[in-house]
Amino acid sequence: MKNTDNSPVITSIKDALNRVFSGGPVYLTFLSLFSILFIAGVISGVYSLFIAGSRHSYGTYREIPLALLIATYIFFVVASTGLCLVSSIGHVFGNRDFLPIAKRSVLLALITIVSGFLVIALEIENPFRMIIYLFASPNFSSNIWWMGTLYMLYMIFMAIEFVLLLSESHRTAAFFGLLSVLFGVAAHSNLGGIFAMLHGRDVWYGPFLPVYFILSAMMTGSAFIILFSIMAQKIRSIKMDEAEAKALSLVSKLAMLMIAAVVFLTIWKMITMTTGGETRGITLHEMISGSHAFSFWVLEVACGMVIPFFLLLLAGGRKHGLMLAAAVLMIFSIFFMRLDLVVLAQIVPLYWELGVKEFSQLHTYAPTWKEILVAFGGIGFCGMAFLLGEKVFNGFVDIRGGKAVENGKAESEP
Repeated sequence: MKNTDNSPVITSIKDALNRVFSGGPVYLTFLSLFSILFIAGVISGVYSLFIAGSRHSYGTYREIPLALLIATYIFFVVASTGLCLVSSIGHVFGNRDFLPIAKRSVLLALITIVSGFLVIALEIENPFRMIIYLFASPNFSSNIWWMGTLYMLYMIFMAIEFVLLLSESHRTAAFFGLLSVLFGVAAHSNLGGIFAMLHGRDVWYGPFLPVYFILSAMMTGSAFIILFSIMAQKIRSIKMDEAEAKALSLVSKLAMLMIAAVVFLTIWKMITMTTGGETRGITLHEMISGSHAFSFWVLEVACGMVIPFFLLLLAGGRKHGLMLAAAVLMIFSIFFMRLDLVVLAQIVPLYWELGVKEFSQLHTYAPTWKEILVAFGGIGFCGMAFLLGEKVFNGFVDIRGGKAVENGKAESEP
């Protein structure tokens, strides 16, 4: 009988498992923390959907049906598209300086899209119905049907691309990477179109959001790459090689460019909100001097754009501490950008301008602890999957005869 214990596959699995459980105390602490958040989020979501009912467990209601969990979903899928676009600069569009971040970026794109799907599955009342009728009764005139279909194809192509990158089949990976870019951009702009085609919400309606989503996706993806690449260096406890450091330097410059683009769009969004109906004016007032002013000026503008821009400028692509601080601030603040984007457009009642007394006050929203747990569950899955991925794939470095081989290039091991 053939002994399979010494087969390459079994040996690789054993090595991966040894790496997973052989990390230091900091790694194991964070892995445990993220795992607990993930499990708690799933339990909260399952209880809310199938036992208590989402309308009783979540803070959403008829007037504000879209809130924290939709914003969390948008946050993750925006990050996934941005990671895909930034990674494609190297192995799809031929800029070899971006190659050292390609594998990790594609893996992160897969992790974040799954995190987004996890959160949205625990938000809608019947996630299984969506999966069934996506195929059984397609509605080609529905933006949401197109969003589900395009994101599904995007995720499949990303998974194939990642496997091909691991096997160093770069030419074929580039083809599937191009498909991932095309379907990712289509899916993501379509997500913006879902909001942009709602006539009843003046703040969303128009061609602004699809463009904004794509540019802010690249801003988010750049921040994710900087953060997780530096974290990977800490996990592996080795010095970052010169090629990867150069790639991160270029990503930081790209992040600055995207921040400038988002600032430009934000300014023009505020300017255009001064025109139009009363709803836009009230929403603008609440955003800049009302109940959402702190979130907008401090979290979005200061922490999300201004401070990170100058931190990256001071870092010059070389000071990883400043780059890490900028990336953390951006990711933290971008989450609140998504939340404000979703909630702000719903605080003015639809019948406000008609003078209906029942809707003479602005709507308010506060998330419940069950909603917050589900959002943390998505964050927990993202962090847990990243840590496990770094250990399973050994930082995407294959040790052969004392050499570290990454992205097809051999270098001396640190």
